[in-house]
Amino acid sequence: MTRSLMINSRPWHKRAAFCFAFIAAILLVQAADAQTRDIGVHGVLLDRIAAVVNDGLVLKSELDAQIEAVTKRLREQKVELPPENVLKEQVLERLIVQEIEVQRAKHIGLTISDEQLNGALQEIAVRNKIPFDQLPTALAAQGVDYKAYRESMRKELTLSTLRQRDVIAHINVSPHELEQYLERQSSEASNDEFNVSHILLSLPAAATPQQIEEITRKAKNLSERATKGEDFGQLAIANSNSQTALDGGQLGWRKGSQLPQFILELVTKMKPGEVSEPVRTPSGFHIVKLNERRNGQAQVIINQIHVRHILLKPNELDDDETVRQKLSKLRDRILKGEDFAGIASATSEDPGSAPDGGDLGWAGPGTFVPEFDKAIADLKVNEISQPFKTRYGWHIVQMLGTRTYDSTDDVRKQHAFAAIRESKADEETELWLHRLRDEAFVEIKM
Repeated sequence: MTRSLMINSRPWHKRAAFCFAFIAAILLVQAADAQTRDIGVHGVLLDRIAAVVNDGLVLKSELDAQIEAVTKRLREQKVELPPENVLKEQVLERLIVQEIEVQRAKHIGLTISDEQLNGALQEIAVRNKIPFDQLPTALAAQGVDYKAYRESMRKELTLSTLRQRDVIAHINVSPHELEQYLERQSSEASNDEFNVSHILLSLPAAATPQQIEEITRKAKNLSERATKGEDFGQLAIANSNSQTALDGGQLGWRKGSQLPQFILELVTKMKPGEVSEPVRTPSGFHIVKLNERRNGQAQVIINQIHVRHILLKPNELDDDETVRQKLSKLRDRILKGEDFAGIASATSEDPGSAPDGGDLGWAGPGTFVPEFDKAIADLKVNEISQPFKTRYGWHIVQMLGTRTYDSTDDVRKQHAFAAIRESKADEETELWLHRLRDEAFVEIKM
């Protein structure tokens, strides 16, 4: 077991919809199902086509269900609805882009396993203080079908993974950018957190001077209207080309260092409630509103442990009991004076730590999988555990030391690349989606 496999990684899907807008998210799926008819029994049209997307379709039932869900959410948020035709156009465009993404995922063979899906659902249950085995019951109490909910979540995870693969993984971070990031992170603005909304008016790939002039004029007009007090969320819903349009343009809370640089430069000079002038980037014109600002936390103090281990894995010849006995014998040899590091280098099946004598280094809370943490929780310094099993095999572990550690600098460095990528992600994702959309065959049927 490599050390990377042992790390109990945090899930990468951070969308607010996973926190417990989770009931509303699935209702649109059920609404779509409710609109279908049994053609064999009733002899009526099963559904209508809203759009042809390459070799796939967006159905009218999907469009109607999404419009209903978005309308309900906006009314609950007391956001004024745009004209019906504008809302319909925005929702249909989102469904078209999602269909293009789904087709892209299928083309490259990207799938979400049941294990990954169950892990995401377990997180949702934990966040909402619901035992995992009671999640279907909790959903049913809200009128939500668990099977449909699982498939909706699988789609969300697929799209998130696709964007991670096609966009985030290809964002380059130079040493100079890393150095600048660390310098900015020490400043007040980078540690502060900003609640931001924005409107994007995208430019065509080969925009004519006339198109640029028209969009520039529209951007200035929207900025002026928002500055004079018109509801920013409603303006975003009716006009923005961003994937956040139907969320009222909300980007949510972001650390300063995680915002695109042009947005950070704007909001650090703005007061809550202010709206920026339009700013042009490669993806188009952006109008930014600062909703709130708050101080971030700068210092991180954690308790760390230093351990080393030997890993053996069951196989066709050695079952669990045989492996456990082998580790017991290795433990006895070490207790009689043999060198732990030497035995680990020669026998451990963890290629990541075996060359270092099984040393896993200093580690903070949540570094290892739960069953590993539980087995070593009460070890004293220099004590060696009895053999125990995790999902990766059987281990014996020696506790080498403990310490209280100011990990502020380490955390900043560890998160530097991820944060830089995130600061670029919105812009790069919009450009990527526009490319996919431009390359697709789309025929609107409504």
